Amino acid sequence: MGIVVQKFGGSSVADAAGVKRVAQRIINTRREGHDVVVVVSAMGDTTDELIDLANEVTPLPPPRELDMLLTAGERISMAVLAMAIQSLGHEARSFTGSQAGVITDAEHGRAKIIDVSPGRITAALAEGAIAIVAGFQGVSQTTKDITTLGRGGSDTTAVALAVALDAEVCEIYSDVDGIFTADPRIEPRARKVPRISYEECLEMAAQGAKILHLRCVEYARRYDMPIHVRSSFSEKEGTWVVPADQVRVDDTEKDTAMEEAIITGVAHDRSQAKITVVGVPDKVGEAASIFRAIADAQINIDMIVQNVSAAATGLTDISFTLPRGEGQTAMSALSKLQGSVGYERLQYDDSVGKVSIVGAGMSSAPGISARFFEALSDAGVNIEMISTSEIRVSVIVTETQVVDAVNAAHATFNLGSDEVEAVVYGGTGR
Repeated sequence: MGIVVQKFGGSSVADAAGVKRVAQRIINTRREGHDVVVVVSAMGDTTDELIDLANEVTPLPPPRELDMLLTAGERISMAVLAMAIQSLGHEARSFTGSQAGVITDAEHGRAKIIDVSPGRITAALAEGAIAIVAGFQGVSQTTKDITTLGRGGSDTTAVALAVALDAEVCEIYSDVDGIFTADPRIEPRARKVPRISYEECLEMAAQGAKILHLRCVEYARRYDMPIHVRSSFSEKEGTWVVPADQVRVDDTEKDTAMEEAIITGVAHDRSQAKITVVGVPDKVGEAASIFRAIADAQINIDMIVQNVSAAATGLTDISFTLPRGEGQTAMSALSKLQGSVGYERLQYDDSVGKVSIVGAGMSSAPGISARFFEALSDAGVNIEMISTSEIRVSVIVTETQVVDAVNAAHATFNLGSDEVEAVVYGGTGR
């Protein structure tokens, strides 16, 4: 039988009991005849604790040294898990990201994988060992420094290794039983999605659903690697992330018109902020100057809305959303442009959230947006910004109304289950 790559999140290996449970699960897969490669995250909240430690030492930790510090969490996990497997009578070898051949660029804190050369992993498998790899980390191709892939990067490590090893599947284990129609922490009637396409999963991840890392899904789609999202706390079948043509229609949906949009789920994101550049002269090049400054600050933006300019003044307002943690950096970059661009003032709002509905076929089904907006209106939720794609409609609302918006959208598209399907076993979802 082929290679299976299994990734276990921090909640799955949060303590010694969790590590032993995971070790037994890995051994069970090995006994089925598979070669097993395991990717682990740091135990529990270790990464957050290490970040807090760094911030206590200095308000601006040097990126290179911060990466060196943060990778310690995964190294602890890989070592203790290898010990647990060996105590159960099976050979296991642990490897750091660099030892596993994960080669990245030199961008500390958010490095991208350039290549994977898993020579030591394949050698370990050939000798009958289970390979345990520290997720979230690699080594720069140019500087040879240790790098990290950003929060959730262990998912990307697992998929990249699965592709490099030509694995049968990449299994992502967390503390929920799969991908649900909404976050079960705020929508108790959320229903598990048996299969979801790469495209829908990408939209869900991009809009705030935290069950999978965005770059992990992009990597899987590029190389056609199936992902099985499931819980390490149960034996239940999870959610398969596969190409669109492999997403089967459930028997209960066979009577539904083929052209009707299928809403897969509702995602939300409370980590957003909104910046409005007020009173921008409506002339060629001003928007380009604003967004060039944001790009040069290495900030990703999401929604953008530009108002129609006022005839009397020739001025317009430009609003956009971005990660809340980068809000002050963006404000600083934009403040330097006031003299050259000539805008009136900046407005910053970090009390907003994003709510999105995602589903295939949405663009060819009239009325989906109307139903969504009517549901929000009936729930008393005010919409501040709107953004759409072929399979998504997103809105920005006041942060205090995010839960109401999610529940209203979930209900109006009949996404709920009559039975409680969503169980959060460990508390973090990862």
